[in-house]
Amino acid sequence: MSLSRWFYSLLLYLLTPLVIARLWLRSLRAPEYRRRIAERFGFGPVLPRASEVLWVHAVSLGEARAAIPIVRALRLGRPTACVLLTTTTPTGARSVQDTFGADPLVSHRYVPYDLPGALRRFLDCTQPQLLIVMETELWPNLMHLCRRRGVAVILANARLSERSVAGYRRFPALTRETLHGFLAIAAQTGADAERFRQLGAPAERLRVIGNIKFDLQLPAGVREEALSLRRELFPHRPVWIAASTHEGEEEAVLAAHAELQRTLPDALLLLVPRHPERFQRVAALCQRMGFVPVTWSSHQPVPTHCSVYLGDTMGRLPLFYAAADAAFVGGSLVTVGGHNPLEPAALGIPVAFGPHCFNFAEITSLLLEANAAQAVRGSADLAATMVRWLQDERLRITQGERGQRVVADNRGALTALMAIIGHAMGVGSPRSVSSSSLPTEGE
Repeated sequence: MSLSRWFYSLLLYLLTPLVIARLWLRSLRAPEYRRRIAERFGFGPVLPRASEVLWVHAVSLGEARAAIPIVRALRLGRPTACVLLTTTTPTGARSVQDTFGADPLVSHRYVPYDLPGALRRFLDCTQPQLLIVMETELWPNLMHLCRRRGVAVILANARLSERSVAGYRRFPALTRETLHGFLAIAAQTGADAERFRQLGAPAERLRVIGNIKFDLQLPAGVREEALSLRRELFPHRPVWIAASTHEGEEEAVLAAHAELQRTLPDALLLLVPRHPERFQRVAALCQRMGFVPVTWSSHQPVPTHCSVYLGDTMGRLPLFYAAADAAFVGGSLVTVGGHNPLEPAALGIPVAFGPHCFNFAEITSLLLEANAAQAVRGSADLAATMVRWLQDERLRITQGERGQRVVADNRGALTALMAIIGHAMGVGSPRSVSSSSLPTEGE
């Protein structure tokens, strides 16, 4: 064990009691955090019998959604393999269950902490041949143990901000050692690839393939289901959605809705908080601000005097987007970094977001350049944007079609990634890889 990784592992073991305490504190609001804790230390049930195990790791809800087309492509290309999908958060776990619960060869586990003992138990139990890590998950012990066991590891949809680079540069030896464990790093942009190279990633293992999130697959029949939902629950009303909102953001959204109603008194807001443990608190906030919300879980139509419909459910966001005329994507009026605006764009819905979209900087820039989206600074800006869209159907259609073109023009990353995965399954261990082993951008 290298000295830097030894100190890193020692620090993790010392911090483990605090990590457990944090899990317990989070479980006070979200009880799912205290369930299946053993999995976070490498214990878990045996996987279904299969010819091979392909492991995909996605941290939370956003990464889990981005991993869906990858899992489907793996199941299609290797139908006898078991795909193991790991997440860190319960929201990610629920998304996996909602999407793949009926498939006996797709399993979910919570990823173990980056402790040598926990990882050994996990790898002994699961025996993966391949690991696909989504976006920016750099875990030194995980990479070391996968390398020793000949598990090919690919960093997919890889992105790296300047802020993250500054953090990793404080531990240059450990970062370089970790990056050398990847068979390939499939970066979203050339800038991302260059940042990985600056941190020590071998240049011959870097590929720029674009963003897999453009390859999203809308649920079959979602438009028809959305039309039925509108007819049943809130017919003949202009509807806008505020999706994936966070603490401190709903106040601005509800203030914008109150302002919007001065012009469009019959307008309806579909409000969908990001985390299920906040549903009740957001409902109470609506009431404090003078709104009487109707909730999805009540299965009740929306009376004309009610102007807020609270989407207190998971896995229904595409349906809610499709049922709206215009969309605001949350996590962007607060410094969370934004959430994926491509789902409403793919549905042909004009989309707004706040100033804090550093997690989706490339995507939001493309949408803004195409005049398919609107950046807003606060509640007044948001209200004015929604009034303009809800009053002008032609403008909504035009901007929505532009968003659909942006999505269509940037597809293809999944095909490039599957080519890299195909090579990885043929090569085996990262230690045996040379630059000629990887497909070039043109292959």
